[in-house]
Amino acid sequence: MPPFSIFSLPSFRNVLLLSAFIRIALILYSEWHDAHSVVKYTDVDYRVFSDAASFLLHSGPGNANRAQGPLKQVFGYAWNVGDPYTRETYRYTPLLALLLTPNGWLHPSFGKYLFAFCDIINGILIYQLLNTEIIRQHTGIHSSTSSPSEKRDNAQAPADSSERLATIYSAVHLLNPLVFSISTRGSSESVLSLFVLLTLYASLKGRWDLSAMLLGLSTHWKIYPIIYGVGCLGVVGGSGQEVRNWRDCLGSIINRKTFRFALISASTFLILGAGCYAIWGYPFLYESYLYHLHRLDHRHNFSPYFYLTYLTYPSLSGIPETLSLWNRLLRSPLTSFVPQMGLALGLGLLFGRRKEDLVFTWFVQTVVFVVFNKVCTSQYFLWYLLLLPLLLPQLVLSRSRAILYTTIWIGTQALWLSEAYKLEFLGENVFFGLWVRGLVYIIGNCWVLVGIMEAYQNGTM
Repeated sequence: MPPFSIFSLPSFRNVLLLSAFIRIALILYSEWHDAHSVVKYTDVDYRVFSDAASFLLHSGPGNANRAQGPLKQVFGYAWNVGDPYTRETYRYTPLLALLLTPNGWLHPSFGKYLFAFCDIINGILIYQLLNTEIIRQHTGIHSSTSSPSEKRDNAQAPADSSERLATIYSAVHLLNPLVFSISTRGSSESVLSLFVLLTLYASLKGRWDLSAMLLGLSTHWKIYPIIYGVGCLGVVGGSGQEVRNWRDCLGSIINRKTFRFALISASTFLILGAGCYAIWGYPFLYESYLYHLHRLDHRHNFSPYFYLTYLTYPSLSGIPETLSLWNRLLRSPLTSFVPQMGLALGLGLLFGRRKEDLVFTWFVQTVVFVVFNKVCTSQYFLWYLLLLPLLLPQLVLSRSRAILYTTIWIGTQALWLSEAYKLEFLGENVFFGLWVRGLVYIIGNCWVLVGIMEAYQNGTM
């Protein structure tokens, strides 16, 4: 997807400095705004993180707020470790609370600066991947069929062009208002994004053992990156070989290399999980993983399932209910889980055949995972927007098409938000209309995704 001009743009260093300035300014503003306004700039989740970090740091009093794991007492010595899950609605790995303990003894905004710093590191990683792996490879700068004179030419002007293009596309992340507003409000998504990008970086460099360990870490932090492991199997085991029949396909995903990759990844995940369980016990296991399997969220969101969940949400009266088969089906986690994971994993197996296709594969997997998730908020859009700058150079897309897809993506959200405003701030009963607009959002996003897939296919022909 060609840019408008690449010769009069700021350097990557200047983009980096500007993005850092924006984030620091917003964090400073958030402190002033929160002190003077009833409607806070800081996300409620950040207060949950901070409270959990405080509970972890300060155990007690007595037997209250103490880690409940099997190792709470070793050789007669009681661990003086608090329980972050004492804070209601904290449903994340305890490592996040541990990471934010300086919020209590250094500065309340430490976590925001940390999340913003991860944002900047993500931008640097995106720039490096674009400059060393994606743009140069896509434009054929490292083509082995080039003559010596062509290679000498390619080492000069095109190298500078590659850096400028990498600057443009990395700015899509660094200067994205959605990205820097979410991290400066106190969302921890940038930390997970860092782990995902490091996993992708190791994968594109062919360092599969490191990639497997980072994938295990990412999945421990939040479970959804497990879909990327399936997207990698065909690359790890197939080594770019042509698949002519189902035996070749099966052989490329089930072999010694993929077994090693899966074993290292699973071992990393289990070791981290076992360590956390040993210290914090069942509350860690339930709040971090099990809760999300049966979670029912009747609050309005972009998900196609929210209205059905709202209509069949359990009564708060405590009176036992006799549920019909239809209601039991709607409440079942499998209703949303099967189509969502079927699409995400199936697309990973279908497109994850070459290392060069990993960015595209992960992007497609993430979009369908988010769109068909049983809970979908704007925060989840960051999961696939993270990969978009890496995918853009590989698309053959006209300017008019790019504008159309962007308009559809933003327009369907604006359509939904205009109705959500009536529910959230005016108290109007617009649940059904909001759900219909959510379906329009899903259709629009699927249409845009199909267009991106066609643009990628045209770019790789």
